[in-house]
Amino acid sequence: MKIGIFGGSFNPPHKMHENIAQYLIDGKWVDKVIFVPTGSKYKYKNNLISDEHRLNMLKLIASENVDFMVSDNELKDHVVYTCDTLDYFKSIYSDDSIYFICGLDNLSYIDSWKNSEYLLSNYRFLVIRRKGDDLDEVLMRLEKYRDRIEVVDIKEMDISSTIVREELREHSTSEHLNHKVLQYIQDHNLYKEG
Repeated sequence: MKIGIFGGSFNPPHKMHENIAQYLIDGKWVDKVIFVPTGSKYKYKNNLISDEHRLNMLKLIASENVDFMVSDNELKDHVVYTCDTLDYFKSIYSDDSIYFICGLDNLSYIDSWKNSEYLLSNYRFLVIRRKGDDLDEVLMRLEKYRDRIEVVDIKEMDISSTIVREELREHSTSEHLNHKVLQYIQDHNLYKEG
């Protein structure tokens, strides 16, 4: 089986996250997608709402799809690095292939990740191409690992969590959210402030 590990802040999780996961499953890139929200201890993310809320919203999305799962593996009182997360899932799914799902923008600075060479040598990457990304430059730099990187073109909706948060602040709603996630946000008065 092919297991896709989809990491991100999911602040909040929106329809594009769901669409990417479903597209990868429908296209047989992976058989299952596990959403792994980044912990709030991660130093590059300082505007995250609580781990609990982000985890709960992802669980609402996963409750509608038997091929989606959610893990709290990175929601610890210390930073959990991608290499540790992928090793954790490999220990659980030892007979399966582990794929890390990320945007090309993330892959472009993988050199700065902890144990980046280990990651590229031991795991496969499903890279979602975004408009304006310089694919050739990134792949040329990572030529040594090219056989471990698969680029996936998805018809992109112009959605980001930043845009969704702005819509929620201004209108308390967003068409880019799963209806259960929107209800959860409204019930808990989330994203009211900048």
